[in-house]
Amino acid sequence: MSVHIGINGFGRIGRQAFKAIHELYGGELEVVAANDLGSLETMAHLLKYDSNYGRFGSSVEVRENGMVVDGKEIRFLAERDPANLPWGDLGVEIVIEATGVFRDGRKAAAHIEAGAKKVVITAPARPAESVDLTVVLGVNDDQYDPAQHHILSNASCTTNCLAPVAKVIHDSFTIEYGLMTTIHSYTNDQRILDLPHKDFRRARAAALNIIPTTTGAAKALRLVIPDLAG
Repeated sequence: MSVHIGINGFGRIGRQAFKAIHELYGGELEVVAANDLGSLETMAHLLKYDSNYGRFGSSVEVRENGMVVDGKEIRFLAERDPANLPWGDLGVEIVIEATGVFRDGRKAAAHIEAGAKKVVITAPARPAESVDLTVVLGVNDDQYDPAQHHILSNASCTTNCLAPVAKVIHDSFTIEYGLMTTIHSYTNDQRILDLPHKDFRRARAAALNIIPTTTGAAKALRLVIPDLAG
């Protein structure tokens, strides 16, 4: 029997997580419900058509209470407070927390109060100590203990790029000090035209400018490779 998954936040990360589960892990995992405040029709459209990955290769139909993907029904909810989600009634065991709002593990714990067994936050936890474990696959996933770790962070995209490389170098040669830079795609927190933003640099048109910004990836390394704390 497959493990039942719920997705909170059907945005960029939530949709790609859904596709990965549906296409690669269909026999092991099954998304049975998703929660998002957006229009169901819009979410279905964005699921089918992706500017980076192209067209989704599965049938998607909108129904009154959700979507049907390749004949399987996914219940859609629109609840602001995770504690009010019917995860228990829907048999959801693991929640993918992809809203970007509930990054504090203490707030993400509302999913467990609602009946889920595990929560995976698709971002760095803030504060980092509020989750049971921050995990980067291939770096420290061997530390995961299902009996103790219930609220997890999957770290940031940059940390997922940096940590595997740093681990290989550190295990082979030992890193004493280092400096990293990252080139990142523009994000939802930037303007596509020159428009007001509290960060003057982010106020500039994202596709036309190289915009310096900060990253916490180097500091976050200590969470997955403790030897590199400092």
